[in-house]
Amino acid sequence: MTFTTLLQTLQTIVGAEHVRIESAANDLVQYVQDWRRRERGVALAVVLPASTDEVAQVVQACAAAKAQGVAVSIVPQGGNTGMVVGSTPDATGTQIVLNLQRMNKVRKLDVGNGTITVDAGCVLENLQQACLEKGHWFPLSLGSQGSCTIGGNLSTNAGGTQVVRFGNTRELCLGLEVVTAQGEVWSGLSGLRKDNTGYDLRDLFIGAEGTLGIITAATMKMAPIPVAKLTAFAAVSSMKSAVKLLGLAHKHLNAGLTGFEVMGKFALSLVHKHYPQQRVPFLDMAEAHYCVVLELSDHASEAHAKEALERLMEAALGTEEGGGCILDAVLAENLTQAKQLWHIRECIPLAQAQEGLNIKHDISIPISSIPEFVKLTDAKLAQAFPGARLVNYGHLGDGNLHYNVQAPEGADQDAFLTQQEAGVNALVFEMVDQFEGSISAEHGIGSLKVDKLPQHKSPVALELMRTIKRALDPQNMMNPGRVVRV
Repeated sequence: MTFTTLLQTLQTIVGAEHVRIESAANDLVQYVQDWRRRERGVALAVVLPASTDEVAQVVQACAAAKAQGVAVSIVPQGGNTGMVVGSTPDATGTQIVLNLQRMNKVRKLDVGNGTITVDAGCVLENLQQACLEKGHWFPLSLGSQGSCTIGGNLSTNAGGTQVVRFGNTRELCLGLEVVTAQGEVWSGLSGLRKDNTGYDLRDLFIGAEGTLGIITAATMKMAPIPVAKLTAFAAVSSMKSAVKLLGLAHKHLNAGLTGFEVMGKFALSLVHKHYPQQRVPFLDMAEAHYCVVLELSDHASEAHAKEALERLMEAALGTEEGGGCILDAVLAENLTQAKQLWHIRECIPLAQAQEGLNIKHDISIPISSIPEFVKLTDAKLAQAFPGARLVNYGHLGDGNLHYNVQAPEGADQDAFLTQQEAGVNALVFEMVDQFEGSISAEHGIGSLKVDKLPQHKSPVALELMRTIKRALDPQNMMNPGRVVRV
């Protein structure tokens, strides 16, 4: 078999119009370039199947070709919104990009069981809307929800702004359908909350970034729509005060706390600079070095929610133990104001991109250690890279910071990125290790961090991962060079 005959076989399986090859008239940039535009690969072809059976046949054809000496491999792809270059091809021109965007249907919505079963190519926002139409809520919320897919969310175990209450995507999933590296179909779409019959295969494929098999469908949990959602935006003097406020929020709001985000002043100043239509509260307050946006979801009544949130703010402003942790706060009076406050947070990565190239970090630290981590790491970066600007924001409620480094103002940004990225990463990751954290909280490993992982993960854990990879994908055909090298 040759690449040509393989492509002909794939055209027979999915239809010639759904096997796309780069040409002057057919630009594949949306499939071969990563979302951050850091890397652009070369695909043998982009294949767009319409069903699980077609996915299985495509994998079988590629596996047969590889067994005959054709150096083909498969890169599964959803909305291609990942941050670690894990869903685009390499530069060899030997990889099939298997994009699942045509597999986008809602298969089943079971109100009584509180579950929804969807194709892996279903866009997250469409899944959310399908739940809302039946009076339910799908609480996974991401900035890219208008284009990312549930298959991609599961493959990277995506997080987002509701993790503090509902957990990462893994916690929202009850079952999967997966095409294995041999082209077999595992049908595990059960909506059971208890099934103690051996190894948890579902969790094996979630977060594997397509390196063990291809998720083609999932059964996800729905939640009741809250009677009321209230949002507060508070100014705090330090990260330590933000962590204190988080403790008070847990105490006063309990399970009603569904979002808790922290934003550094420089991050907010970028929003003000590049999106001046956004009115950023407390930006001129000199002592307000951070701001927090938090959300309360209440199932009793709006009055009950408002009373609980006001009690929290009073306690946070007060002088009793745990109090005095906020400088000032505003409470959204209506849904429009709440959306405006959340939009400030959502604009930070967009504003940072407008400011120029930057070095991104997606780290997690034990929440109690975050103030000390930030204090020490800020100082080390300032000493090692004078003028570098810190864009620090993220999901404080679950210990996840996007601790990003922007080039000095007026500096050659390309040069800064080329010359300093390795040093910045080494310093930040060393501090993450010192505080027993993780170098990837929600973005995954992809190819961007695959060679850094051995420096920060147990050799025993890595060898266990390699053993699983070799067992499930002996030909190393599924997204090779991502997550772990074998």
